[in-house]
Formats: sequence, C-alpha cells, structure tokens
Amino acid sequence: MSIHKKTAAVAVAAALGLSLAACGSSDPTSGKKSESDTITVGSAKFPENEIIAEIYAQALEAKGVKVKKKLNIGAREAYIPALKNGEIDLLPEYSGNLLSYLDPKATATSEADIEEALDDALPDNLEVLDAAKAEDKDSLNVTPEFAAKNGVKTIGDLAKVDGLKLGANSEFKTRPYGIPGLEKVYGIKDVKFTPISDSGGPATLKALLDGKVDVADIYSTTPSILANKLVTLEDPKNLIAAQQVIPLINDDKASDKVEKILDSISAQLTTADLLDLNSKNQGADKTAPAVLAKEWLTSKGLI
Repeated sequence: MSIHKKTAAVAVAAALGLSLAACGSSDPTSGKKSESDTITVGSAKFPENEIIAEIYAQALEAKGVKVKKKLNIGAREAYIPALKNGEIDLLPEYSGNLLSYLDPKATATSEADIEEALDDALPDNLEVLDAAKAEDKDSLNVTPEFAAKNGVKTIGDLAKVDGLKLGANSEFKTRPYGIPGLEKVYGIKDVKFTPISDSGGPATLKALLDGKVDVADIYSTTPSILANKLVTLEDPKNLIAAQQVIPLINDDKASDKVEKILDSISAQLTTADLLDLNSKNQGADKTAPAVLAKEWLTSKGLI
C-alpha cells in the first residue's frame, strides 16, 4: 500500500530551483512535462541508483506500460523539482535521506518512524510506494576474524572491546550517528577515532584489513564488504537512520497497475541484491545497469 500525504509539504530550500541541465543528464529537460500516457523514469547520478531505475523501467515495460528514461540526472536539488513539475514521474529514493532533504529538522531513524514522517513531509503531488528491505547507508563493519575473536555481532557488542579503534570520514566524530551516538545510544566510550576521508573507500578498507582500525564506516552496499567477507554489525536501536530503497512517484502516474508492479519489486529487493549488483557493475566485467536489471528481474520471476 502506498503512503499518501496527510498534510502539505514543508517548504523546500531555494536550492530546489537548480535546473536539471546543471547536473548533466544525457537528455537535460527544459520544463517539458512527461507525456500523459508515459511514465518517465529518472535516476540520480550514480550507478546503483541507475540500476534500480532500470529495474523499475524494464518491469513496467514488460507489463505493457509505456516508459521513457532520463537517467543520471544529478542530485536531489535537480530531480525533486523535476518530479514535482512532471518532467519526470518516477525515481528510486532512499527513505532517510529523502526525509532529511524535505525536513532538515526530522529526527526519525527507524523504518516505521521515517515512513510516518515522510507521509507529512512529501509535496502534495508526490508519494512513495512500498519500501524495499534493501538499504544503502552508513554501516559499521569489522573483519570476520575480529568478529569471531570478540564475539561481535551488533554495534552494542563493541562496548565490551577495550581501546576500540574506529575509522570513518572526519564528520563521523561529531554526527549524531557517529561518536556521540555510539556513546549515547550504545554506551560505547573512549573510542580511538581515525579520520579517513574517502567515504568507506579503499583507504578505509585498507586500514581495517591492516588492523589499524577495528571497525570501519562503509556504505552498506559497497562491493568491498562482499569481496572481503566483512561483518556488517546489526543496529537494533536504529542509531543510523534507515535508508530503504523506495519508489518516489508523481501522483498522476501512480495507477493501481503501476503500484502493483513497483511493489512487487520492493517485496524482493534486498541489500544483498544491491551488493551483488554493485559488485558486478564495478568489478572486472563492468556489467551495464540495463543488463544487470534484466538479469535480476528474470531471476526473481518478475519478467
């Protein structure tokens, strides 16, 4: 069931006025609305989001829905206005970040609380459909050896590790989900923090594998997690806000048929799927998003 708006949206910052052309779409829009009998599917400008957009587009096409694609648009400052004014109709989003964008004062972190808050924060002509279990968000990871040695499965388990060494972007030191949150939510104190400013990239991974840090903040769908069999620590108290993949769609195009198709995708898309898809896209074969989308849909019996 889709989440429908109960109130008008919060005011959106002036930055929303940025044009799509400024963010480098291969087919920059110029105010022209999507055709009434067509769903125009967009994506943010990074491979994972393009893969999910391809999954949406190909599933809809397979069921007889007329689809047009405008992928790699850019950031929210570009694609949210395009959704609002009908230049594009559908795009994969991430629940927690979407809420933070629409309502910077939002404090919800759990799946249910974010869903409820989005219900109020979304603009009148937009809605989100069923969220997938798949998430792409900050996650705390340890090596299998460290996990076994210290009996670590959850973030809370880190409280029993003396002299815990943690590596992450520099902002992790002050962010609510970072060092302050570890102490406030899980009682983890005296963390030896090492700033590594590559967003969980190769330098962060090397520090973890070399033992320079015990735990590292790496985005949950980064291929290195799978490749190195890292243990992603569970977060039962929702320190890190949920970031479920969620279809964001213009109300005018959210027919029962379209909702059913997209909900069927969300019912099967998992974080493990995203890890696998990203690994194939960024690995040696560099498999294209469109090819990966078709393979995933076929494997799930959706086309």
